[in-house]
Amino acid sequence: MTVSAGATGAFHCACAALFNPGDEVMLFEPYYQYHISALAAVEAIPVVVHMQPPSWTYSLAELEQVVTKKTKAIIVNSPGNPTGKVFSRLELETLAEFACRHDLFVFTDEIYEYFLYDGRTHVSMATLPDMAERTITIGGYSKTFSVTGWRIGYSVAAKPWASAIGAMNDLLYVCAPAPLQIGVARGIRNLPDDFYRSLARDYQHKRDRFCSALAKAGLTPSIPEGAYYVLADVSRLPGDSGKARAMYLLKTTGVAGVPGEAFIPGVAGANFSGAR
Repeated sequence: MTVSAGATGAFHCACAALFNPGDEVMLFEPYYQYHISALAAVEAIPVVVHMQPPSWTYSLAELEQVVTKKTKAIIVNSPGNPTGKVFSRLELETLAEFACRHDLFVFTDEIYEYFLYDGRTHVSMATLPDMAERTITIGGYSKTFSVTGWRIGYSVAAKPWASAIGAMNDLLYVCAPAPLQIGVARGIRNLPDDFYRSLARDYQHKRDRFCSALAKAGLTPSIPEGAYYVLADVSRLPGDSGKARAMYLLKTTGVAGVPGEAFIPGVAGANFSGAR
């Protein structure tokens, strides 16, 4: 296990340690832009697999179409930013079989593992058969404990990969501040299980209120299954781009949104706006 400067720092270190220039890495769209940026920083090549709204499903056939001999890994973000998608056990088992068959790493971003709605459960890819050796699990407590400024993230991997990631973390970040690590460790040890259940209940209530307001405003939301982001259909608003529609929304209501092109490039992204 390597403690790093936030989950983003942990992800960056893992990419720097395990990817070479030209390696192809598959990830699902809509995606978290940082994942793309971290791949670009190490000259890896992102290969997009499209998910279809509103339930954000994907096709195994598309995975097979885009995998090549240069493919090194696949990124799974669950619960996801910005869709709120929670990959089911069946979906993860399908991805696990795919990864084993093509000898791929699986990088998982599980920072929102406790933000789960409607009775869903989080399944960590590394717990599935034959996946512990090839999974790089990324997580953290910035969101769970509402201490984003503390930058406490971590990665968990098999020893050979963990050693390489740890060496890269020492070069890039040295370490997360020790007093803040101690504070988070105490929270992990002392907070009761109901803290995590209460967190999910509170955020589900907020999700329901926010999505209801969006629906009443005619901005149909994609109901998130986890995390705390919502993608809404803003195609009815004036403007020919996601930015133009986001600026219209800001000027007329005072509500800020992220242009959909940040998560889905091109015309398709222009129809969405993201909020948290």
